[in-house]
Amino acid sequence: MTTTTETRTGPAAGARAGLDVLLTDAAVGNGTRRFIQPRAVAQVAAGVARHPRRLAARATGLGAELARVAAGRSEQRPAKGDRRFADAAWERNWLLRRVLQGYLAVGEAVDRVITDADADWQAERQARFAASNVLDALAPTNFPWSNPAVLRAIVDEGGANLTRGARRFAGDVAWPPRLPASVDTEGFEVGGNLAATPGAVVLRTEVFELIQYQPQTPKVHEVPLLFVPPTINKYYVLDLAPGRSVVEHMVAAGQQVFVVSWRNPDEGQGHFDLDTYAGAVLEARDAVAEITRRPAVHVNAACSGGIISAGALGHLAAEEGLDGIASLTLWVCALDSARAGTASALTSRETAAAAIAESARRGYLDGQALAGVFAWLRPNDLVWNYVINNYLLGKKPPAFDVLYWNHDAVRLAAGLHRDFVRLALDNSLVRPGGLEVLGSPVDLSAIDVDSYIVAGANDHIVPWQSAYGSTQLLGGDTRFVLSASGHIQALVNPPSAESRSSYRIAGEHPSEPEAFLEQAAKLPGSWWPDYVDWLAQRSGEMKPAPKKLGSRVHPAQGKAPGSYVFAR
Repeated sequence: MTTTTETRTGPAAGARAGLDVLLTDAAVGNGTRRFIQPRAVAQVAAGVARHPRRLAARATGLGAELARVAAGRSEQRPAKGDRRFADAAWERNWLLRRVLQGYLAVGEAVDRVITDADADWQAERQARFAASNVLDALAPTNFPWSNPAVLRAIVDEGGANLTRGARRFAGDVAWPPRLPASVDTEGFEVGGNLAATPGAVVLRTEVFELIQYQPQTPKVHEVPLLFVPPTINKYYVLDLAPGRSVVEHMVAAGQQVFVVSWRNPDEGQGHFDLDTYAGAVLEARDAVAEITRRPAVHVNAACSGGIISAGALGHLAAEEGLDGIASLTLWVCALDSARAGTASALTSRETAAAAIAESARRGYLDGQALAGVFAWLRPNDLVWNYVINNYLLGKKPPAFDVLYWNHDAVRLAAGLHRDFVRLALDNSLVRPGGLEVLGSPVDLSAIDVDSYIVAGANDHIVPWQSAYGSTQLLGGDTRFVLSASGHIQALVNPPSAESRSSYRIAGEHPSEPEAFLEQAAKLPGSWWPDYVDWLAQRSGEMKPAPKKLGSRVHPAQGKAPGSYVFAR
C-alpha cells in the first residue's frame, strides 16, 4: 500500500474482522502489549533453547558482520524504498554508513533468530511485531546526533529547530493519543474544500444521514448507487477534495449517487450494534429505491462498512431475496479473518473480553485511542516519521486532505465493537449459519449478485490476500481488482496523466491468492474507469436526470455534507 501518500496515513478507512480484534488494545489502553508479548517471548525463547547451535551460529555471524562493518567491507544496504535512509550522507559519510550498517545487521540477526525458533503462526507474528517496533524505535534516524538532516538543521539554525520541536512535543503529549501530529489542519474545511460535491440530506435517523448528490449530466443511469462507508472514520474519504473524490467521479459518469453518513456515537448510542447498522443499510437502500423509483440498488461498501453490508445482504438472502440489490462492491474489506495479518495475531480472548467490558462501561471506543493503535501498525511511517519532522527538524506536519480526514476521528459504539470483536475471534461470517444478522442466519454463498472487490497490494490493515478470500465466499460473478497501493490509496485513486498507479485483474479467481497473482494482467493507471464501465453495464438505460433531490416521502432536509459529519 505503498505510495508516498499512503505511507503517511493512519487508521484510514476502517477495519476488517481480523483488525477489529486489534481494537481491543484501544479499549483496554495497554500500550505495553504492542512491545511485550509474554506468550511470544516464552515460545520464541523455548524454541531458541531447543536449538542452541542455531543461536550460536547467529551470534557468530552477527559478530563477523559487525567486524566487516567496522572495517568498511560490509555489503549491508537498506531496503529499496526505505525513505528513512534516503539522505546521501548515509552512503557518503564513513561514520554514518557504519552506524547504518550495524543497525541493519542487528535487525537481520534478530529476524533470523525468530525464524529459527520455529514458533507457531501467532507467536511468530507477535514476536516479529514486538521486535520490529523496538528496532524501529532504535533506528539511528530517530536521534539528533545520528540523523544527518537534523545535524545540518542544528548547524544552520543554531538549534532553533530543536526549540520549536520541544514546543510541538509538549503540545502533542498533552492530548490523546499523545503521538506526534500527522497533519497541519489549517486550510481544510469540510463542506468547503472537502466533502464539496453538491447534494442534499434526504433522510436523517438516529443512526445515519442519507445524502443524495446533484446530477452533473443531462442523463443518468436508471439504477442508483449507494455508498456505505466505514464506521470508524467519517464518510468523506469518498468525497475528498475536488478531483480526488470518487463521489464526484461517479456523479460525472452519470451515476445517481447516494452516501450514508454515520452518526458519531457517544455514550447515549452505546447500544448500537451490528443489527443496528445492518438495519440502517437496509433502511438507506429502501429510501434510495423510493427516491429513484427503482426496485434494485447498487451497494458499494468500504472496510467495516463491507462487513455490515454483507451481513445485511445475508439477511435479505435468507428472508425476502436479493431482488432489491443490483450488485455488491467491497473495497479493502476482509470477510474472512482467519490469519488476517499481524493484527489478528495480537489479541487473546482474555484481552478481547476485557476490551468489550471497557467499551461497554463507557458506551463507546474512543476514536483517538483507535488512532494510536493503528499508528503502531506502521510506526516508521505513522510515528517516527513525524517525530523527526515535528520534533527534531522543528517543522510543521504536512497539509494533506487524506491526513486531515484521518485526523478527524470518530467513536465506535460499544455494541458494534463487541460484535466486531466476537465476529473476528470466531470468524463466524465465513461459516454458513455461523452468524445471525437481524434474526437470520447468514450464508455468504447465498449472496448471488455480481460483486466487484478491490484490495491494495501493500495494505497494512487488510492484507490483499484476506480481501481476495471474498471471491471464494460470495455467490454470483466476481471481479477482483488488486491495486498497486495501500488501504487508503486503493480508494483515493483518481485517474490522471501523472498517475503512477497500476492494478491487476484476471478473468478467473482460483482458490489461492498467489495463483491469481500469477495469471493476473497488470494494467497502468487507476482502476476507477474499469469500475465505471463495470457498473454502467449493470445500471440499466439512461434517463433524464432528476430536477430535484429527494421525494415527497424523503424530502431534502438541508445541503450536503449534512450535520452528522461535523460532530466531534
